[in-house]
Amino acid sequence: MRIENDIKLDFKDVLIRPKRSTLKSRSQVTLARTFTFKHSPQTWTGVPIAIANMDTTGTFEIAAAASKHQLLTCMHKHYTLDQWTTFARESPDAIGYVAASCGSSVNDFNAIKDILAAIPEIKFICLDVANGYSEFFVDCVKRTREAFPNHIIIAGNVVTCEMTEELILSGADVVKVSARSGRAFKRRIQNTPIRPPCFMAPACSRRLPLWFAPPSLLFTPCLWPSFLTRACDPQVGIGPGSVCTTRKQTGVGYPQLSAVIECADAAHGLGGHVVSDGGCTCPGDFSKAFGAGGDFVMTGGMFAGHDESGGELVEKEDGSKCKLFYGMSSATAMEKHAGGVAEYRSSEGKTVSVPYRGPVSNTIMDILGGMRSSCTYVGASTLKEISKRTTFIRVTQQLNHVFGTADMRQPGMPAKK
Repeated sequence: MRIENDIKLDFKDVLIRPKRSTLKSRSQVTLARTFTFKHSPQTWTGVPIAIANMDTTGTFEIAAAASKHQLLTCMHKHYTLDQWTTFARESPDAIGYVAASCGSSVNDFNAIKDILAAIPEIKFICLDVANGYSEFFVDCVKRTREAFPNHIIIAGNVVTCEMTEELILSGADVVKVSARSGRAFKRRIQNTPIRPPCFMAPACSRRLPLWFAPPSLLFTPCLWPSFLTRACDPQVGIGPGSVCTTRKQTGVGYPQLSAVIECADAAHGLGGHVVSDGGCTCPGDFSKAFGAGGDFVMTGGMFAGHDESGGELVEKEDGSKCKLFYGMSSATAMEKHAGGVAEYRSSEGKTVSVPYRGPVSNTIMDILGGMRSSCTYVGASTLKEISKRTTFIRVTQQLNHVFGTADMRQPGMPAKK
C-alpha cells in the first residue's frame, strides 16, 4: 500500500484565467481541426467533440444531426448490420462522422468486421471497455490494429500515463481517458493555497513549511510533484460520468482534469491523441478539457433527453416531459442486453430521467458557442491553440447560486419569441 500526496483536480476545481487577445469577435474562432494519426494513414477534419456510445446518445438520429456540425458520434454497439446499412444508405454524408463501437469479446469483434466490410467508408473504431488496464484488452487492441491497419482506433478507458503509452504502442491512435503527475500538471495550474505551501518531509513523514525544504528540492522542479502538498481534500475520478457509479461501487477513481493533463502529455510524446471521456456538465467543461490538452472531448449526459436521443418521451403529472437515461453498466442496460446483472458483479451505473430538451442542434450550438467564447478570452483563434494559451487557477467556487441552480429555460431549448 502507498499513498500519493500529489493534488489531483477535477473540472469543478479550476477556472481558466483570461489573457490578452487580438480577436474582435467569437466568429473569428475556428473550432474544426484536421488530424493525422500515429498508426492510421487516414486524416479527419471536424469539430473534435465525440458523443458517447450509449444506448440513448450513440444513435443514428443523433449522428445525422451532429454530422451537420462536424461532430463525431460513437454509435452504440447494439445496432444490427441491416440497421447500419440502412443508415449508410439514407445518411451517406454522416458516415464520415461516426465510429463503430466494439467491446473485447469475440462476438463484438465479428460484428464489427461485418459492419466495416459492408460500409468501408467508416473511418473510426471505438474499442470501449470500463477497465482498460487488463492485458486481455491490450491484446484486443493489437488484434484490432492487425485486422484494420487503415482505420482510426479509439481505445480505453484509462487514466494514467503508463497505460496511455501502452495502448498507443499497441495500436491505438486515440486513447480514451475517463477520469502520475507530470511536469505539464504543475506547469499549467496556478495554485491558490488556503495556507502557506508545505512539503512532505520524508524522514519524519510530517508536513513542514516550504521554507524548511532543502535547496536540492527547491531548485529541482522535477521533484516537486512528489513532495508538494496543500490544504485540500483528496479526490477520486474514474467514473466521472453523470450516470456512472464506479466510484461508489469500487472505490476506484481519478479526477478527470488531472487525468487529461497527464495522459495527454504522455500521448503527445508518442505522437498519439487522447479523448477526455465524461465529467462535462456545462459548455465550460469542454473548454477546460481542451485546455488541459485533450484532443477530443466525449460526453453522454449532455446529449441525453433530446428528440434524437433514445428512450421514450414521458409526460409527468405536472405536465413536464422527460426521457430515460442510463449508464451502460447499469442494471437497466444489463437487463436489456444481457438478461440481467450477472451473479459475479454489481451494477456500476444508474438510471435517471432527464428533462426533455428539444432538438439536439440547440444543445450543440450552445456548446460550440461557449467554446468559441473561451477561445476569445485566452486569445486562441483556433481550437488547437487553446491548450497553449490556457492557464488554470484553482478556485473554491465556480458559480453564484444566490437565485438557485435551476434555469427557467431548460438547456438546449430555444428561447420563446
